[in-house]
Amino acid sequence: MAGKMDEFINWADENGWDLIKKSEFQLHLDSSITARYKEIPNEYLDFLRVVGKCVSPNEMTWFICEDEFNNRSDTEFKWNEFEWTSLAAASDDQNWQSEITAWWDHYLPIVMSVNGGYCYYAIDLTYDKGAIVRGCEPEFEEVEKVANHLDHFFELIMSNAIEV
Repeated sequence: MAGKMDEFINWADENGWDLIKKSEFQLHLDSSITARYKEIPNEYLDFLRVVGKCVSPNEMTWFICEDEFNNRSDTEFKWNEFEWTSLAAASDDQNWQSEITAWWDHYLPIVMSVNGGYCYYAIDLTYDKGAIVRGCEPEFEEVEKVANHLDHFFELIMSNAIEV
């Protein structure tokens, strides 16, 4: 562990987050994830190698970790729940569904929240590579940039500059 990630993990542990560190630092993401998201930033992969679970004290916000990506989690929400919600809203409109899928191909969700509504944080993999964006219902594909990179995102959480 290095830098801000280590600092964030310690902070989360000391601030009542349900945090489980992995015993092995191996990462085995499902091929559907690695095929779709070919350029996941190393900083986030490092986080996934170390953290098996990271849930806020009120249990309404959580980081998407390896088990969620591999559909082995007991959470009611799938890692791509909000993409599926948008696709369901597009109903039988194939063009709209294609646009939604193409949009999500560029944004990897890393945090989900049901605290005051459905929201998520994602890593921008294309346009502002490595930046963290936030999207909320009802238009999940309308996002705002909240951090320049993952370390910045950790800093904002620890300083309570953003609510998670």
